[in-house]
Amino acid sequence: MPKSYSDKEREYIVKRLKEEASLCIEQYGIRKTTVDELVRRVKIPKGTFYLFFQSKELLFFEVLRDIHDSIQNKILYELEKLDESVTYDQLTDIFMKFYKLVDDTSILNLLINGEFEILMRKLPDYIIEEHFKHDDFEISKIISYIPNAKNKSVENFSGAFRAVFLTMLYKHEVGENCFDDALRLMIRGLVIQLME
Repeated sequence: MPKSYSDKEREYIVKRLKEEASLCIEQYGIRKTTVDELVRRVKIPKGTFYLFFQSKELLFFEVLRDIHDSIQNKILYELEKLDESVTYDQLTDIFMKFYKLVDDTSILNLLINGEFEILMRKLPDYIIEEHFKHDDFEISKIISYIPNAKNKSVENFSGAFRAVFLTMLYKHEVGENCFDDALRLMIRGLVIQLME
């Protein structure tokens, strides 16, 4: 019979598993990290891991989603401070900050080396669907702060922002010396279309 944990213990174990999973992403990547490695680091029995996560992929996905949500919350905070006099350049700067924050995480490396694709293939379909709905909802919140953007297609702009994000995988091909300027041009184009 599995050991029962108090709410405080459960919270602590999940927090520790996420911390160690985040470190393992940096050190080894997702494929090379095993459940055995994670439970060794957190000092819990292997069976306990499965009380919290059905698979290591679900744990890693939660870690990546937490990073994603943290960055989006920072952007929402910036957008909340805007008023009707916001300019294209101000809004472009906020979105550029979002992309730069992502650039400072391990997410791009996972995309470049193919581990993110492998992770997504191993996740249940409903998790991926929920993620895209969540993403669309967040874009909807973002759009709600932008003057004249309230009646724009959330699905289209969510897809457009994802497409801009994916160009970050091709920084070398675009040209590292001009990439930030090119990224700014694409974001500014979306901002103009959102605000018109």
